[in-house]
Amino acid sequence: MTTGTSPVHGGTDRTAAARDVADRMATAAATWLEALDAEQKASAHWAAPGSDAETEAERLRWYYTPTDHGGLPIGAMRPHQQRLAMQLVASGLSTPGYVTVATVLGLENVLDHEEGWGVDWGRERGRDPGMYYLRLFGDPGGQAPWGWRFGGHHVSLNNLVVDGTVRSTTPCFLGTDPATSPLLGGTSLRPLGAVEDLARELVRSLSPGQSARAVLLPRAPSDIIGGNRARITHGDEMLPLTEIWRSRLQNQLADRVAEMNSRAENTSGLDASDHTALALTTTPKGLPAAEFDGGQRELLRHLLATYVDRVPEGLAPPPLDDAALDAVHLAWAGATEAGQPHYYRLQGPGLLAEYDNTQRQANHAHSVWRDPEADFGVDTLAAHRAAHHGG
Repeated sequence: MTTGTSPVHGGTDRTAAARDVADRMATAAATWLEALDAEQKASAHWAAPGSDAETEAERLRWYYTPTDHGGLPIGAMRPHQQRLAMQLVASGLSTPGYVTVATVLGLENVLDHEEGWGVDWGRERGRDPGMYYLRLFGDPGGQAPWGWRFGGHHVSLNNLVVDGTVRSTTPCFLGTDPATSPLLGGTSLRPLGAVEDLARELVRSLSPGQSARAVLLPRAPSDIIGGNRARITHGDEMLPLTEIWRSRLQNQLADRVAEMNSRAENTSGLDASDHTALALTTTPKGLPAAEFDGGQRELLRHLLATYVDRVPEGLAPPPLDDAALDAVHLAWAGATEAGQPHYYRLQGPGLLAEYDNTQRQANHAHSVWRDPEADFGVDTLAAHRAAHHGG
């Protein structure tokens, strides 16, 4: 499932929408950049995508841990600059997508409270809603490639614009810790509630025969399998938590993260053969939607929308036709009862969506939407360079 933003994926209307979004992104990016001082720009503004090996390597780095994501952090901006930064973030999201991202940022305050305000991450404040980083690649506007990235704990947004058109919006990661928080009046805050509940409803609707194919393991991994890899390849297994950081961890922080990883692995109960069983493969594992009944197919469509509808209307891929939906596979691991650790993925041509809710007694969720064939727009960028620069 590509982003559907080129002329060959949805026609003139979708191309026009992708250009409109690119224009809004460019205006917001240029306005934010103009408001920064020289020192801030040094962190915020890098060379164009693909212009050199160092820049491209940095553009393909992404994280979802509370580490340095690269760029200018919100906490290092003045309030007016913060507002302009969030206008750029909003330009690449639907309204529900933006509300979810803003909620995830605010949950850092809730998480700090949950941890008794005392977890030492080797900085003045461990759980910090100011530690979300924005970086531009290239000059916004015009026909030359440019892009932007916004990320921090449980958020990673990656966008590429080529020839004045948004060409890639993946990887797109959203997580939430806590996954469920109490609100006044006996209600709960669940930013990814539908992402979890629709999948559970789908897997619980399966017949015993269908379930035997869809459920890969009765135990769930402690994280998504693809991790923060720049490229998904056949045989990828879950990465240790210690590897999902910008740089090698030092001293007390290294010990803390290693202990967290060990505790999560021990709690999951997975062994080496289990990790192999859950490894990503070119041919999807699980049950294809071709074997779903009508109600199950409708549930799957709604579930897919919780991933692709994160981006603005007109930019998200159009609903899959029946033949394309047939090729999407559902794979599940763990319990199917609410409140128990579980993992699932949806995989098909141009699509990999992963979700887990296992840590903190199944109250810490991760979700990611990827296009293994075209993440970061590397295919589009290569074609552009070949056409305009001779390769």
